[in-house]
Order: sequence, then structure tokens, then C-alpha cells
Amino acid sequence: MTTAPPNATPEGGTPENTEDTAVPQPPVPAWRPNEAAGDLPDTVVHRQVVTGLHHPTGDPLTVHLTGLGSDAWESTVTLPEDGVALIEVTATEAVTLRAEWRVPCVGATAYWTPDTNASRWLPPSWTAPRTVSLALGAPVAALVGTHDRALCTAAAGETAAPVRVGAGVVEESGEFAFTVEQELTPGGPPARLRIDLSGRHFATTLRAVTDWWAEGLDHPGVAPAARMPAYSTWYSLHQNVDAAVVEHQAVLAAGLGCESIIVDDGWQTADRTRGYGHCGDWEPNTEAFPDLAAHVAEVHRTGLAYLLWYALPFIGRHNDAWDRFKGMILREVPELDAAVLDPRHPEVRGYLIEKVSRAVEEWGMDGVKLDFIDLFARADPPPAPAGADHDTVHEGVRRLLADLDARLRRTRPDVIVEHRQPYVSPGLWPYATMVRTVDCPLSPAENRQRIVDCRLTAGPLAVHADMIMWNSAETPESVAVHLVNALFSVPQISVDLAAQTPDQLAALGFWLGVFRRHADVLQLGSLEPSRPDLGYPQVRAGDDRTTIVARYAPLPVALPDRDATDGPGTLLVANADGDPVVLLTTGRPERALARVQDCRGEILSETVLDLVAGVNPVTVPTGGLLTLTREH
Repeated sequence: MTTAPPNATPEGGTPENTEDTAVPQPPVPAWRPNEAAGDLPDTVVHRQVVTGLHHPTGDPLTVHLTGLGSDAWESTVTLPEDGVALIEVTATEAVTLRAEWRVPCVGATAYWTPDTNASRWLPPSWTAPRTVSLALGAPVAALVGTHDRALCTAAAGETAAPVRVGAGVVEESGEFAFTVEQELTPGGPPARLRIDLSGRHFATTLRAVTDWWAEGLDHPGVAPAARMPAYSTWYSLHQNVDAAVVEHQAVLAAGLGCESIIVDDGWQTADRTRGYGHCGDWEPNTEAFPDLAAHVAEVHRTGLAYLLWYALPFIGRHNDAWDRFKGMILREVPELDAAVLDPRHPEVRGYLIEKVSRAVEEWGMDGVKLDFIDLFARADPPPAPAGADHDTVHEGVRRLLADLDARLRRTRPDVIVEHRQPYVSPGLWPYATMVRTVDCPLSPAENRQRIVDCRLTAGPLAVHADMIMWNSAETPESVAVHLVNALFSVPQISVDLAAQTPDQLAALGFWLGVFRRHADVLQLGSLEPSRPDLGYPQVRAGDDRTTIVARYAPLPVALPDRDATDGPGTLLVANADGDPVVLLTTGRPERALARVQDCRGEILSETVLDLVAGVNPVTVPTGGLLTLTREH
């Protein structure tokens, strides 16, 4: 084992690496399972980088770098803004680079990641790291403290190749450790780390990360229909779809304010037993859709855009393509009666592109829903097989999606493409229009949390809620609660619209109208969720004139600060909590016009409020909306 001199960074100004004669030491060891010393290569190089940042305790932040297998690598550090450091490591030989740094675990309340399986609790440092790649997750995390301030937000710049990201409480020292591990090769992309100790609101630090990822990125834009309410057939109909029932739901959805319809699984098979054994041929079930192009044209006459579902990676056992591709798979998934195709094969990519493109080129669709892309990701892919033209799976996935996107846009430049959590890597942004939260049927609180998580790192993409459904006996107030939980996204409705009561339809129509009228603020305004440790019990978004707050727990709502010379400002408060008493807090007396509507949009009161400095109670029923117009 060899140890090289450190790269030390002087504090102040723009850091530069210089060698120190002292031999650097790794941090106090933290116990981790299955880390046997015999597993290390002969060459293990430790170097430490002083970043120029300081913890709130005043101590400097030092990043410990370890190179496994080579000492032919160098690091640089820059400070692009106050409280933020960028570290870049390049290598002239193949090396596994590990970076670790620690922050004092003082006042920590939550650990935020985009991982759909994560809680917000602080994990122990011996928790296995998560591997993120182009098809799974995103390399970013934040340790959140009191008042929703980020104690440390960190991200890696590699958004395609696998990166191993770990974090957790170090029991031996009371610190919180962050680790990132990446394979470096000569001439390949460097390891890039962004560490933010600025102490800003955690959502602000995550927006800064997405801005960093977006540097130099060319996104084709989002079609207007992708930001308007949609109807999905999945929960309402599952595989029981045919032309007549889809057209009927389309007429009803358009009347309520939807602008697109997404036809899910079932269009391609007469089988109605679920599972994915009939995926792969992607030919219409002619019993249900005898003339798919004519059917799409009929839906278009309602004013809706049309998207068609594809389980992109799957080749099912019960279709003609199985025998052709059974030797070109990454793995079988017996419980789904299907296998995952290997995108490293040009024949696989060509086949999938031809099949999916038909939706737009032959049938006149406006877009496609690409499902299960995350199943391309696996921790131990087999070596590139004979006939492959890419060595790695992520390269094959990116080539597949890039070529498919180019093909679709030749016919429809504003094509709509849906992706879904957990494949939320910014490396996929150029090939998607929107991203939907992971499936969480009849779970409005989970839908809300998934939406907010997705919004925080979605970059240019429209964020859609998981399909919203409810029991047929649900009250209109509860229907409204489902919708308010999805307020900061594009709602996808998935109930049989023909079977709804007049009150249920009234609640649905009212809240879809709110989504439509305030789409710019709700989707593009500055998003500020509170208390990730409590599941975001209050969320707000705003621009220069309008602030919209959704209340999911009996918490006071603070009026936004504004200068006395500001023009009229509007505050909307959507109440999804069972407590109807909304406490408005303000720092000074002022007058405002208050309108209160119930869950159906009926006006219950319109009054002028003389607000006092401090707390002001206003009654807003569950599922209702308060609109406060503030005077000068």
C-alpha cells in the first residue's frame, strides 16, 4: 500500500491545490460492514482538500479523497459563490475515487434525497450506499436543520455513469458523513462535487444544484398541454380499455378542463389478467381498437392531446418477439412473466424505436408514456455481449432514448414524453417533457411528498402527480383534499367520470380550474416546502404578485412580507386539513379583501378584513380556498 502527499487548499479567495509535507490521515474510522482490509488494492492514496468553507461551528470543511488503484489523479477547488465549493478530480489512469466529508450533526432534523424508498430520518453511516445512474435516481442529498435550513447540500456532476452515494450519522464522533464513489478513466469525465454550506433554505440549495446540472444543457421545451390537467385510464379502467370507453371519458375530461388523455396498459393485448407477458410486440388489440388512427382523431376532436403507454424495457413471454430477443436480455423477471431487454444491442434499440415511433408517425399520437426505464439499471450488469455496440448499459439507455427522441421529433417537434420516478436523473432531461411521481394509489399524503421531492430536482420538466383516484362513496370534501395534495403539480385524474356524483364533479371541476388559472405560479413559481421531516405539512409557491399556500396540518400561515409601496398582492390558502380555522400571521396591521369558497367553489363569504399584527383567525372549510387580496 502506498500513500501520496496531500493536495492542501489554502483558505480564503479561490482555493488552489498545493502539496503539504504532512501525510494526510483519513477521518476517524466509522464502522461499516463488509469492509475487509484484504479487499483493498495495492495502491491506496489518501489526500485531503481544504475547501475554504466553514461549518456553522466555525471549523473548516475538509474533504478526504481516496484513490483506489492509482495515484495518477489530481484535484482542484473553486468557490463559485459564498458558502459553495466545487471540487473536480481528473485521472490519467483508471482509479476508483472515494470522497468523504463530515459536518457536525448539530440541529439536524432530516436527511433529504430523491430516492423514492427513503424516509427523512437520519440514517446511520453504516447504511449501504445507493447506486444512482442514468436510469435510477439522482446524485444529490441534503442534511436539513431547524427552520428548514440546509446544513449541507451535496451533489455529484456525473449524471449518467453509476455513482455510489452514501451518508449517515457517525456514531463514533456525532458527525454526519457524506461519501461519493466514482470510477475514473483517462480521458473520461472527471469527478465533480458541489458542496453547499451556505445555510439557505434547503429548497433554495437544491434549485442551485439543478441550475448547476443544467449548465450547457439544451432542453427542447415543454408542450403547453403537458402543464395542464390530464386524464389517465390506469386506475379508472386498468386494462379494460377500448375505443368507445376512451372516447367517452375524453369528452367528459375535456369538459372538466383536462387537456390530454393517457391510455395505459391494455391497448396492446386482449389479455386482462395484468402482468407484462404480452408486452413487446406493441401491436394494437384490434378487438378493442379496430382503427387506432381513426380513434385518435376522434379524441383529438374533443380538444385533448393523446399519449400512449409503453413498458419500454419489457419483452413478454407471450408474444412473437420473445424468441427473437430472448438472447438479448439483461435479466428475466419471472414474477412479471417478462424479461428486460439489453439496450447495448443496436438490434434491440432499433426494434423499440420502430415500435414506439408508430404511435406518433402512424396513429397520430401527441406523445408517449415510457414506463419502467429504471429496470434497465442494475448493480451488476453482465459484460457487454457479442453484437453489442456499447460497453455499458447506461450508454445503451442514453443512445436508445436520444435516438427515439430524435425520431419522434421529426414528426412532432413538440412531442410529449412522460418519465416517472425513480428515473429522475438530469441526464434524462433532454429526452423527457414531464416526470410523474411513483405509483401511490389513494394515498394523498404520499402523493404530495413525492410531488415535492420531484419538483425540487426536476429542472425544466413538468411534474405530474400520480394518478388521482378515490372511492365512489368519497365526499366532495375528501375529493378536494386529494386534489389539494397534488396542487403543486399537474394533476392526472383517474376515476370513471361518468360514475361521479354532481358534488364530486363540482369539486373536481372547481379545483381543476384553480390548477389551470394559477398554473404559472403553482408549477413555475418559487417553491418553498416546509418540514421535510414531517412530510411537508405546508407548501407554498409564489411569484412577484401571487403566493399560494397549501395547508395540510393545522399550522399558521404567514403572509408574505412586502414593502408598503407594493401594489395589491394576492394570497391563496388551500385548506386540506380537517381544522377549518386558518391562522393568518402578519407583522403589521393591514386591510385585505377575503373571499372564502368551499370545496365546490361556492362562495361562502366576501368580507374586508382588518388584519392586526400577530394572529388573525379565518374560517376556511376542509377542501376550501381562501383568496386574500391585500391593499396598499
